[in-house]
Amino acid sequence: MSDLFGSPPPPQRETSRPRAKDATGPLAERLRPTSLGEVVGQEHLTGADGVLTRMLGSGSLGSVIFWGPPGTGKTTVARLLADDVGYAFEQISAIFSGVADLKKVFEAARLRRSNGRQTLLFVDEIHRFNRAQQDSFLPVMEDGTIVLVGATTENPSFELNAALLSRARVLTFRSHDAESLARLLERAEAAMARPLPLEPGARDALIRMADGDGRAVLTLAEEVWRATREGETLDGEGLQRVVQRRAPIYDKGQDGHYNLISALHKSVRGSDPDAALYYLCRMLDAGEDPLYLGRRLVRMASENIGLADPRALLVASAAKDAFDYLGSPEGELALAQATVYLATAPKSNAVYTAYKAAMRAAKEHGSLLPPRHILNAPTKLMKEDGYGDGYAYDHDTPDAFSGQDYFPEAMGRLSFYQPTGRGEEARIADRMERWAHLRKDRSR
Repeated sequence: MSDLFGSPPPPQRETSRPRAKDATGPLAERLRPTSLGEVVGQEHLTGADGVLTRMLGSGSLGSVIFWGPPGTGKTTVARLLADDVGYAFEQISAIFSGVADLKKVFEAARLRRSNGRQTLLFVDEIHRFNRAQQDSFLPVMEDGTIVLVGATTENPSFELNAALLSRARVLTFRSHDAESLARLLERAEAAMARPLPLEPGARDALIRMADGDGRAVLTLAEEVWRATREGETLDGEGLQRVVQRRAPIYDKGQDGHYNLISALHKSVRGSDPDAALYYLCRMLDAGEDPLYLGRRLVRMASENIGLADPRALLVASAAKDAFDYLGSPEGELALAQATVYLATAPKSNAVYTAYKAAMRAAKEHGSLLPPRHILNAPTKLMKEDGYGDGYAYDHDTPDAFSGQDYFPEAMGRLSFYQPTGRGEEARIADRMERWAHLRKDRSR
């Protein structure tokens, strides 16, 4: 995994103070901070009152997990922490390392500790280790052989063992905002001793292209300097030609996927069609499977709208089928139409809530038989045993409503579905109230 200031070096046994920077290396590497105070965009961790600043004030470190997107400085901060407290710094990547590599690192750390020096072990992409490999860190963390700093772009709650999480504090690294990316560009211009040859609008566009990744904004700036001629200044279109468009940071199987589908779902639930369309388009633009989005819209129609507008489920299902028929890009408009319809429809989760409550009751009372009067009697023996006795055919009763009880006798009557007063459910609520009165009258 790379970070804000360039790709990490290969695994190494010892480091001391920061090495001299190669004046001919990549710009991001040349601008790598030499102290926590130089780190941009993570002030909640490295600022005067930041979590890591307070930790360092004690003169020692505890094991931590750095969680955040690429290009936010996780590797660099880990190295600076080791330098600050004088720990030996070792770095491995879970992508390229196995059990044998871990054993060597642990043995070296034990030897180093016996000589009076502590080791900070930085594990890049720690979520790539399997459960057994993650467990191997526990004894060396507990006996003080290493201080672990793990870095992950994925949610530690889902990807790391509970035992490992209980021994390490999770610290969140945030994506860069426009302000912190602009500060990095200013540092780059100072290092290069010349301004970026960009018009103000193009400069803003470059920052947007970086998508919160500090390393990316420096790499893009370096490409601009390489590609422009003397005296040339690029506008937005010229920038696009020079650097092309950087793909959005979006892993369809990981956090980016779940974060955006959650945002889409909540925007629909919150009746915000503009935000819902925005997140739908972000996912489509990032390459999400449109049929997956269609299926999620069908789910939203049932969960968040339900019988407040029964047409919502039909609209969502039709949009999914329309995309399946038309394909991309023509079918995407049907998904957009369904998204707006769902977001602007009256909302009810009454069916969703009733379903969960009924499922709990089904699990609790799953062995009870229905009452005999509603059971069919296909054989003479069953009829003689009382199956079907007393059943009233509803269509033969006034209002086509018999009011008889359908729950198992041992359960008594339960209530799951509570319609709202919104949309079509207002009328359903009226009917249910009327039936409740009739049921009460006819049970006397």
